[in-house]
Amino acid sequence: MNEIKHRILLAEDDENLGSLLQEYLQAKNYEADWVTNGEKAFRHFEQFHYDLCLLDVMMPVKDGFTLASEIRILNSEIPIIFLTAKSMKEDVLEGFSLGADDYITKPFSMEELLFRIEAILRRTKGTRGGDKNQWEISTFTFDTQKQLLTGTGTQQKLTTKESDLLKLLCNNMNQVLERNFALKAIWMDDNYFNARSMDVYITKLRKYLKPDSKVQIINVHGKGYKLVVDET
Repeated sequence: MNEIKHRILLAEDDENLGSLLQEYLQAKNYEADWVTNGEKAFRHFEQFHYDLCLLDVMMPVKDGFTLASEIRILNSEIPIIFLTAKSMKEDVLEGFSLGADDYITKPFSMEELLFRIEAILRRTKGTRGGDKNQWEISTFTFDTQKQLLTGTGTQQKLTTKESDLLKLLCNNMNQVLERNFALKAIWMDDNYFNARSMDVYITKLRKYLKPDSKVQIINVHGKGYKLVVDET
């Protein structure tokens, strides 16, 4: 059975970035229609069905904020993520006042953008066909949808942030999960206070996984964390 692909409207006037984003999203099994100005984007939105919109703020003919307000008239529910080089507080507030689901400032990593897209689609559409929702971590089973970590005779209900963090660790199992990427993906900001908060959640996850000596979350100095699972 073929996986049902989610379709994304990408409005970005920078041809290098637009082309790169389209190729990346298609490689991750999304359908991505790329247009280079707000007017073309609105015509596409009128004509086709989309599951999410990625809108650059500064575009010719029609800017991203104007486009978003017109899209909201036609569809009040569709998720919108703004892409912008702006970082002023007023611009962020304007974006969210128009009903934006997220806001990412250039330059950004493709992996961070993908994580945000998947998080929004999980919330609005349910888990994608290609999104793994159950992990085996040695003797543990981690259900990402139920946010449940089940071990031998134990069961731990995780908070949303605990679940998001453990999923990132699982996605990078036996590899380094970069600290700044995790902070931006889950907390949306890598400031000092969020970093301390993440340390607390790492400590909690270690406690939950402690009954199995083959599972560890280790610190990688200057880089981040690694979920190490001994499969021997």
